[in-house]
Amino acid sequence: MLVSQQPAGPGLRPGPVLGLVALVVLVLVVWSAVTGPVDESPSGVPADLPTAAAPPDPGAEPPNIRVFPPEQAEDSPEGRPQRQLEGWAAPLSEELDIPEPALEAYGYAASVLETTRPDCGLSWSVLAGIGAVESRHGRYGGAELDRTGRPSTPIRGLPLDGRDGVKLIRDTDNGTLDGDTTYDRAVGPLQFIPTTWEKWGVDADGDGVADPDDIDDAAMAAGDYLCASGGHLRDADRFWDALLTYNASRSYGQDVLDRADHYGRKSHRLSAKR
Repeated sequence: MLVSQQPAGPGLRPGPVLGLVALVVLVLVVWSAVTGPVDESPSGVPADLPTAAAPPDPGAEPPNIRVFPPEQAEDSPEGRPQRQLEGWAAPLSEELDIPEPALEAYGYAASVLETTRPDCGLSWSVLAGIGAVESRHGRYGGAELDRTGRPSTPIRGLPLDGRDGVKLIRDTDNGTLDGDTTYDRAVGPLQFIPTTWEKWGVDADGDGVADPDDIDDAAMAAGDYLCASGGHLRDADRFWDALLTYNASRSYGQDVLDRADHYGRKSHRLSAKR
């Protein structure tokens, strides 16, 4: 749900992006989606996407790179290790309408999990589907991602104040993450609530801070959460288990799935032309 151009808090089902309050659906632990009005889709994705079956197309495979699990990320000689995927992300970014830092973050998180959780089978296209629905890959409200993967304008959800079907979550972090000392709000490109970030937050780019506003960290945390929730995500039932734990709305899950499949298929076509 969006009101006054603010994304909804975690665990809420979204409504139209026109300053309208819509019915939201409470879910268990993580985020809510950010969508556009029915005739407008986020991130330039076609509004009339065909309904995809799970799991989605995994997309053009990132090249082999050196991966550093979060506890080792500061040891990366490359600085921000996600930039190793710059050559892979750059030619796909414009055509997929995904900012390069976001695409690097999704690809890198999937690459790390391929090493640390080879049983999981999480693809970067799934993270991209979530990023599109949640915040247009960190561009909601006119924000832009810088080269470190942070939006130029902080993305904050609505106060979780219990009104209009919104979950009531009083402040749990003294406003440290979300700037609200009365109620919790969802934070960053992938819309983590403070209590969820406290459990799953990681420093994926080695800058010394686990930051939900940093799409590198948020993508890695989202990947960890999905793998822990669903296990083997190349299995259709397990894939749905993960998404419905992530957000217990079937329509939300299908929205993510359709976008993920679109990104995966299109990236294969683009790579085949090169």
